[in-house]
Amino acid sequence: MEIKVLGPGCPKCHQTEQIVREAVAEAGVEADIEKVTGTMDIAAAGVFGTPAVIIDGEVKIVGKVPGKDQVKSWLGS
Repeated sequence: MEIKVLGPGCPKCHQTEQIVREAVAEAGVEADIEKVTGTMDIAAAGVFGTPAVIIDGEVKIVGKVPGKDQVKSWLGS
Protein backbone atom coordinates (compact mmCIF):
# COMPACT_ATOMS: atom_id res chain seq x y z
CA MET A 1 0.00 0.00 0.00
CA GLU A 2 1.32 3.44 -0.91
CA ILE A 3 0.14 6.44 1.07
CA LYS A 4 1.00 10.04 0.29
CA VAL A 5 0.33 12.88 2.70
CA LEU A 6 0.36 16.14 0.76
CA GLY A 7 1.04 19.49 2.39
CA PRO A 8 3.66 22.22 2.52
CA GLY A 9 4.39 21.80 6.21
CA CYS A 10 1.59 23.68 7.97
CA PRO A 11 0.39 22.49 11.41
CA LYS A 12 -2.66 20.74 9.88
CA CYS A 13 -0.39 18.93 7.43
CA HIS A 14 1.84 17.70 10.26
CA GLN A 15 -1.25 16.63 12.21
CA THR A 16 -2.55 14.70 9.19
CA GLU A 17 0.76 12.89 8.74
CA GLN A 18 0.82 11.94 12.43
CA ILE A 19 -2.77 10.63 12.31
CA VAL A 20 -2.02 8.58 9.18
CA ARG A 21 1.12 7.08 10.73
CA GLU A 22 -0.73 6.20 13.96
CA ALA A 23 -3.66 4.65 12.05
CA VAL A 24 -1.33 2.52 9.92
CA ALA A 25 0.55 1.33 13.01
CA GLU A 26 -2.67 0.52 14.89
CA ALA A 27 -4.19 -1.26 11.88
CA GLY A 28 -1.04 -3.34 11.45
CA VAL A 29 -0.95 -2.90 7.68
CA GLU A 30 2.12 -2.68 5.48
CA ALA A 31 2.32 0.77 3.93
CA ASP A 32 4.91 3.11 2.51
CA ILE A 33 4.07 6.61 3.77
CA GLU A 34 5.49 9.51 1.82
CA LYS A 35 5.24 13.18 2.81
CA VAL A 36 4.91 15.37 -0.29
CA THR A 37 5.72 19.03 0.38
CA GLY A 38 6.59 20.52 -3.01
CA THR A 39 3.82 22.70 -4.41
CA MET A 40 4.48 21.51 -7.96
CA ASP A 41 4.35 17.86 -6.81
CA ILE A 42 1.09 18.52 -4.96
CA ALA A 43 -0.44 20.23 -8.01
CA ALA A 44 0.79 17.41 -10.27
CA ALA A 45 -1.22 15.01 -8.12
CA GLY A 46 -4.33 17.01 -9.03
CA VAL A 47 -4.75 18.34 -5.52
CA PHE A 48 -5.33 22.04 -4.99
CA GLY A 49 -5.96 22.11 -1.25
CA THR A 50 -3.99 20.77 1.69
CA PRO A 51 -3.71 18.72 3.72
CA ALA A 52 -4.58 15.82 1.43
CA VAL A 53 -4.21 12.05 1.59
CA ILE A 54 -3.77 9.76 -1.40
CA ILE A 55 -3.86 5.97 -0.96
CA ASP A 56 -2.77 3.80 -3.88
CA GLY A 57 -3.38 6.66 -6.30
CA GLU A 58 -6.88 7.48 -5.02
CA VAL A 59 -7.45 10.89 -3.41
CA LYS A 60 -9.21 10.24 -0.09
CA ILE A 61 -9.47 13.71 1.43
CA VAL A 62 -8.53 17.28 0.53
CA GLY A 63 -8.47 20.38 2.68
CA LYS A 64 -9.31 18.67 5.98
CA VAL A 65 -7.57 16.75 8.72
CA PRO A 66 -9.01 13.23 8.73
CA GLY A 67 -9.95 11.39 11.90
CA LYS A 68 -7.96 8.31 12.82
CA ASP A 69 -11.04 6.06 12.44
CA GLN A 70 -11.63 7.54 9.00
CA VAL A 71 -8.06 6.71 7.96
CA LYS A 72 -8.43 3.17 9.31
CA SER A 73 -11.56 2.71 7.20
CA TRP A 74 -9.52 3.63 4.11
CA LEU A 75 -6.96 1.01 5.10
CA GLY A 76 -9.59 -1.71 5.12
CA SER A 77 -9.40 -2.37 8.84
